[in-house]
Amino acid sequence: MPGRRPERRPERLPVRAVATAREDLDVIVARDPSVRRRREALLHPALPALWTYRLAHALHLRGHRLAARLVGNLGRLASGGVEIHPGATLGRRVFVDHGAGVVIGEMAVVGDDVTIYHQVTLGAVGWWRDNGRAPGARRHPVVGDRVVLGAGATVLGPVLIGDDALIGAGALVTEDVPAGARVTAPPGLVTVRRPGPAAGPTAGPTAGPNAGPTAGPNAGPTPEPDLTLEESIEYAADH
Repeated sequence: MPGRRPERRPERLPVRAVATAREDLDVIVARDPSVRRRREALLHPALPALWTYRLAHALHLRGHRLAARLVGNLGRLASGGVEIHPGATLGRRVFVDHGAGVVIGEMAVVGDDVTIYHQVTLGAVGWWRDNGRAPGARRHPVVGDRVVLGAGATVLGPVLIGDDALIGAGALVTEDVPAGARVTAPPGLVTVRRPGPAAGPTAGPTAGPNAGPTAGPNAGPTPEPDLTLEESIEYAADH
């Protein structure tokens, strides 16, 4: 009829799937400096895990749990170790870098524009705790939008990670994290030691009657003073 606005038809599933796949490729190009174009992004190791997850998630929601787990296992093999449970909920533009050793549990919720590095776990505390929860109670974390999860970060239990939070590499999170907060693990302690003097020919039981209590084969290590950076480089070059 004249003057009547045409009805907007819902977007078909294949069109939406293609648009999402392009979005995934664009995210890889944008966040991985080693990838420069979409063709190269097709070989990104985490991409099979994301694409198979979406199929597995759709099967899971329709009650096809066994088929969903099978598709999820195939994605894990193809990605080199990214395990996303079909029951988990992932938002748009989720980026999994390197794709090795990532675990996302069944009830985990991941928001939009989240970056996940390798060896990240979004898991439960343990069966001994989960068996005591009420049926249907959440066991896994909820991660907000634009969160960054550093390499080796572990988030356990039904905790909430607020929007724009940063979980540093190696950090363990078991409590809620406010939006915009940072959680960091203690950095490793670097100690450079000067090599001790070599044991002389008289060390041991034959050192004589006046040998101190540390003489002999079981003597403890000699305290070693710290080396400066220059001394460390010279020692490494000489040995």
